[in-house]
Amino acid sequence: MTTTTLATSSNRRADGENPATGSARWVRIVLTLATVAFIGIFVVLPLANVFAQAFSHGVSGYVHAFFADGPPRGVHMPVRERLKMITAASQARQTRSAIAMTLLVGTTAVVFNVVFGVAAAWAVGKFRFRGKTLLISLIDLPFSVSPVVAGLIFVLLFGREGVFGNWATHFKWPDPFSIYWRGFNGHWWPFGDDQQLEGIVFTPLGIVLGTIFVTFPFVARSLMPTVEAQGVEEEQAALSLGASGWQTFRRVTLPNIRWALLYGIMLCTCRAFGEFGAVSVVSGNTDANDTIPLRVEKLWQSYDSQAAFALASLLAGLALITLLIKGVVDWRRAATVRAGGGGVL
Repeated sequence: MTTTTLATSSNRRADGENPATGSARWVRIVLTLATVAFIGIFVVLPLANVFAQAFSHGVSGYVHAFFADGPPRGVHMPVRERLKMITAASQARQTRSAIAMTLLVGTTAVVFNVVFGVAAAWAVGKFRFRGKTLLISLIDLPFSVSPVVAGLIFVLLFGREGVFGNWATHFKWPDPFSIYWRGFNGHWWPFGDDQQLEGIVFTPLGIVLGTIFVTFPFVARSLMPTVEAQGVEEEQAALSLGASGWQTFRRVTLPNIRWALLYGIMLCTCRAFGEFGAVSVVSGNTDANDTIPLRVEKLWQSYDSQAAFALASLLAGLALITLLIKGVVDWRRAATVRAGGGGVL
């Protein structure tokens, strides 16, 4: 009977059948082609179209979307042409402002999420406590809540008519301190409009809060499996040898989670830079608060499609860079595991 089984298995492999699943070779080929076709239609073609449209007017047209010049002084030219150059220069200035705002908001959100993610992963992976399942569910909450709803929550909490509206929009400590809370003041922003921005919502501070809310699961969720799989033996050994808590974290824990942490930072960065729903609600639809996704929408609505695709290509390029870094990270993590240096695939 064993000989018959081995012969049957050998015949299946000879016919191209997978002995693990019992599927024939043609099934594998069909599934592979279907996957490639799906990725090509829904990922590769749209991505290629973004770059094709961005460079539809050549490299000069691409650069013009970000650094358009105003009309030269002392040069006579038709009024229509002058107005066109003024408009293009204003659009380019607002585009640069959106890029700067995105870098500010994304960097701030990533820093906060790294601190929170490491702390949450450490608590979940290293300790047993009541409410652990509830904490994990709360960390996953932004995955199930619409970003638009998340932005609306902040408006209902910190808007003028919100639960904390009086404090958030006009808060003053008792004398003699006289500290007036104004959120982020519009005068400090070198790229945006010179305007007073009071409170939390409809300011860069509100955009930061909304972005943090929708992105905080990424770092924590990337670290939790790694931290939990490692256990506490190495940390206990380091502590027993006289290392302090900080030394244990820096020399034992951090090297073991570095690849998972880097992967979580990449995911968080892409999500923060590309966030639209929550940001569109808390931004107040003002040009000074535009991020790259909001600016792309406004350029598209103003029928400046080439500039919209040029700006969108920055996010597409970030996605490609993320995929490249992810491949390097996965390779390094696998090499680390094979070398016995820690890390979890």
